[in-house]
Amino acid sequence: MSSEADTRANYIDPALKAAHWQPGNIIREHYFTDGRKLASGVRGRRCFVDYLLHKDNRYLAVVEAKKESEHPTKGLQQAIDYAKKLLVRFVYSSNGKQTYEFDLETGKGDYIEFYPTPQELENRYAGVNSDLGLQLRNVPFHLEGTMQPRYYQELAVHAATDAIGKGKPRVLLTLATGTGKTFIAFQIVHKLFQSRWNKESPGTRRPRILFLADRNILADQAINTFNPYEKDLIKINGEEVRKRGGVVPTNAHIFFAIYQAIAERENIEGYYKAYPSDFFDLVMIDECHRGSANETGSWRAILDHFGSAVHVGLTATPKREANVDTYDYFGTPAFEYSLKDGINDGFLTPYRVKRVRTNLDELVLTKDDQVIEGESGQDVYQVEDYDKKIIVDERTELVAKAILDNINPLEKTIVFCENQNHALTMRDMINKHKKVKDPHYCVRVTSDEGKVGRELLEKFQDNDKDIPTIITSSQMLTTGVDARNVRNVVLDRTVGSMVEFKQIVGRGTRVFDGKDYFTIVDFRGATNKFYDKDWDGEPEAPEPGGTGEPTPPPYTPEPPGGTDGPEPEPGEPKPRLKVKLGKHRELKVIDVETRYIDENGKPLTVQEFVERLITQLPGLFRSVDELRQIWSDPDERETLLGKLVQAGFDKEQLATLRRMFEAEECDIFDLLAFLAFEQPMATRKARADQVRTNSTFFNQYQQQKAQQFLHFVLNRYEQTGSTELSRERLPALIELSGLGTVKDASTAFGGKPAYLLAAFKQLQQQLYHVN
Repeated sequence: MSSEADTRANYIDPALKAAHWQPGNIIREHYFTDGRKLASGVRGRRCFVDYLLHKDNRYLAVVEAKKESEHPTKGLQQAIDYAKKLLVRFVYSSNGKQTYEFDLETGKGDYIEFYPTPQELENRYAGVNSDLGLQLRNVPFHLEGTMQPRYYQELAVHAATDAIGKGKPRVLLTLATGTGKTFIAFQIVHKLFQSRWNKESPGTRRPRILFLADRNILADQAINTFNPYEKDLIKINGEEVRKRGGVVPTNAHIFFAIYQAIAERENIEGYYKAYPSDFFDLVMIDECHRGSANETGSWRAILDHFGSAVHVGLTATPKREANVDTYDYFGTPAFEYSLKDGINDGFLTPYRVKRVRTNLDELVLTKDDQVIEGESGQDVYQVEDYDKKIIVDERTELVAKAILDNINPLEKTIVFCENQNHALTMRDMINKHKKVKDPHYCVRVTSDEGKVGRELLEKFQDNDKDIPTIITSSQMLTTGVDARNVRNVVLDRTVGSMVEFKQIVGRGTRVFDGKDYFTIVDFRGATNKFYDKDWDGEPEAPEPGGTGEPTPPPYTPEPPGGTDGPEPEPGEPKPRLKVKLGKHRELKVIDVETRYIDENGKPLTVQEFVERLITQLPGLFRSVDELRQIWSDPDERETLLGKLVQAGFDKEQLATLRRMFEAEECDIFDLLAFLAFEQPMATRKARADQVRTNSTFFNQYQQQKAQQFLHFVLNRYEQTGSTELSRERLPALIELSGLGTVKDASTAFGGKPAYLLAAFKQLQQQLYHVN
């Protein structure tokens, strides 16, 4: 019987060769995503195409191969979906006998007799590339070692260079946090350098480029990425320029600066004006949604001065009313890649949500509460009022203890607080209740810490260092900080805009070995934004008349002499009231709700989670007896658990479900049988006790050591659950029981390891009543 491989070898390969497709223009069996991160190192299905046809570094077509016995368009829809991701216009689907061509631009398709030649297919993309754009495309990426660009990074770089090649004055790239925007920026600059592009006369000299950021840490991270051009770059240091009487550096090709270092300040002319207006060929603006593109924004005056240069904006935030000026300035993005895409492709880490509620989420002051400072202006204070209208240190202490109770205290964690003073109190409260002795276990990193804070942040970002473990902050860490091993993002602050919320979520999305997900711990209901109609990870513009978000406060320019320290954060109104709660109050956490996230980034309610699981179960087993057979065999059980993970239900989530159904003393088998077939649930103790009384089963093993070992396994199962019954656990169980090695234990079961394994499996059949 023919296979897809036969179709490729016998039909498609000869047909492509006949159409003059050379091996160098064909990528075969191409995986271009990593697969969504699931659990225990497992990943979802990777995106794969049988053939990817390309010419001049442009993907031109996807070819899907089917068995000769199958319909030629059987896999067409999936191929179309993948073509959309790869920005490919043409899709071919063939069983060898017939070939179907589909044009994504027209939305139409038909059967064809011959494949188009590379030139014919490229001609259909007429007008897409200019001569300069084609020249830039053909400059190889700068890659070191085994480094390879991800598919969307290639597309983003080429989208930008195509736009520059066509002479577009402004280019915007919108990619989710953690997807490598700085790497993309570097590759764009590399291609421009190697082709000697410049605004005046391309090919005659290397360009001069200004890279603008709004924080020193972002500029410094970019400098590290641009290290291959170390001899060609310089950072504009505002303090050094001031000492030189306003003389700016000019002896480089790539200039890095933060807005605050070169912009106008009180009584100081903007240092950017020391450069001729045509000095730079290209200006790159990192996190360009910050600082605002309106006429009074932080970087707008700088861009207006260098108006003849090409302006390239990089942002992680889709168009929203809070950053509409950015999109008005740059226009439609040349390329977009969303948070949802990044998570589903496996290039970003998924998340789960813990919503924590306390009995202080609504506070009514009583006569027993002591007013330390200010006057009460209202009768009832809501959770969003804390640390803005009212300070209650007892609440901060309660939250600090709840943070430590709801995270692994050895995992790197960022706690976002309402303001710098709140971050200071939170740090002190966490350190008060921590169990780790190191004095730098929890630190505050805000602009007030200066150089010390920057050094602590660098240590936090170092994946080889465990201390500091927890950082408290307010505004400073919302964007661009590359800390890949952050496992918890804690929100004890009100988040006003969707733009800011997405940036905060992005602090945990970077991938790291062994990091299957990160946890968002929310004390103020900020994660309600997941249910906003605009939270879908897609970079779409708001509909006319849609509800806007309050614009984040503008960033304050640095004072003279402060251009190399952490940037000041927005000022917060000082709370009018500080209260010490009366001793009669019982402070407690009243609810911790864990919610898992679906493939669209929405947290699932308990009911939705259960309903999704129930709909998946019929495809895994058809009867309770089949489930018993599967569950009683260690290998088949692991296979079933793997299928559940692929469907989005890992062991931890199933354990959460057991708690929801008050079945923590039951086996996962009982939970599945209950959900699928409404079978009554039995406790693990009841199952173990029933086997213990089965003398017939135990008497078949004559040696007492054999019977003792099987009783030991029953005890472990009763205490821990079916994880103790896996084949991989058998050597550890033998050692824990005192029988030594597998070889030693085998003597108690007839002398052969196979007899030992058979007894291990028979015990499980007894547990699950398999005849």
